[in-house]
Amino acid sequence: MQYRRATVEGGTYFFTLVTHNRQRLLCLPTNVSLLRNAFRYVMQQYPFIIDAFVLLPDHLHCIWTLPQGDRNFPTRWRLIKSYFSRQCITLSQESLSTSRQNKKERAIWQRRFWEHFIRDEVDFKNHVEYIHYNPVKHGLVKAPKDWEYSSFHRSVRQGTYDIIWGAGQEIVFQADIGKE
Repeated sequence: MQYRRATVEGGTYFFTLVTHNRQRLLCLPTNVSLLRNAFRYVMQQYPFIIDAFVLLPDHLHCIWTLPQGDRNFPTRWRLIKSYFSRQCITLSQESLSTSRQNKKERAIWQRRFWEHFIRDEVDFKNHVEYIHYNPVKHGLVKAPKDWEYSSFHRSVRQGTYDIIWGAGQEIVFQADIGKE
């Protein structure tokens, strides 16, 4: 099956990656470190900017901006996922389907990922806010400031957000923002 992806050279994209069967393994300290290493490794070969990021136990969201003349985010994700998968120690015995066995895949990631081309500044802002509010949305914390694995803290240091942003309030996003 052919999947059509929006590929714009030098584009900015929102992504969602989910673990296989929503396994809650991403926020284990060794896996956080491993994922950071995977990103560093791939960014050395294929540079990109991480504009926003959040890591949750069973999925992650991020926004990337690719270099001018480059639209190859699928290779970057393939390399990040494979780096992580080769070195990850999972929580339980993996039950691999015949298809995964034939492709020599581990049952760590869902095969595909969600991507959305960021159209303009409003779209960018909406997706950044979605990313930073996501731990609250999933009931993991009461405020974005309380979630360790988020670019929210960087945004506060840069003056983009006040530290109390998203605390004590429910933020509702349009249905087309941050599909998971």
